[in-house]
Amino acid sequence: MKATLLSIAAATAVAITFVRAIFFTPLEATQGPAQKILYLHAPAAWGAVLAFGLVGLASVLYLWLREDRLDRIAESSAEVGLMFTTVVLVTGPLWGKPVWGTWWTWDARLTLTLFLWFIYLAYVVLRGAVDDRSMRARYSAVLGILGALLIPFIHLSVYLFRTLHPQPILMKPGAPSLPSEMLATLLLAFGSFTLLYVALLRARYRYAVERDDAHPTEAYVA
Repeated sequence: MKATLLSIAAATAVAITFVRAIFFTPLEATQGPAQKILYLHAPAAWGAVLAFGLVGLASVLYLWLREDRLDRIAESSAEVGLMFTTVVLVTGPLWGKPVWGTWWTWDARLTLTLFLWFIYLAYVVLRGAVDDRSMRARYSAVLGILGALLIPFIHLSVYLFRTLHPQPILMKPGAPSLPSEMLATLLLAFGSFTLLYVALLRARYRYAVERDDAHPTEAYVA
């Protein structure tokens, strides 16, 4: 029941965010309607950061403690993060085409984000390819940690390299670079997508528990 309420709350929060962004948030002066993709693109990127950060943390703890619960958390968060990153990679070109004049450019942030997507796609494929649970968990943990280590470089890439991608407007030194109405909508989007991430993670983790309970003979071996 709690999980259902959480999912409903997350879906409602995201819907309110989109209604506010589309109908009650002013247009940006130079980019026009295309700029409103920000309210989906940036929060999805935030969801991916949360997801892959948890994958890295849970993976480190799994290699130390060898608790199957930690492996399930990492597995579940990785799949949710992969979904959020897919949203980022789809909405980015949709925003970039009218603003930059091109669907894609091989600059540092875009290329590293695509590389991150491939790492966690490989993570999901790996989990389906290795039958032994203990071996699967160990190999996946190593790959999950390596992927998580890429996140700080993606964030800093706009400072380290010449790029078409704009610099951060929230996670940066100094005050946010948005008018108050746009900033309020973006903060609402970050909050609603955080709630969505938690709801999806919880649902995916419950599935992992039920799946493993259905096959108790395939227990983890430390």
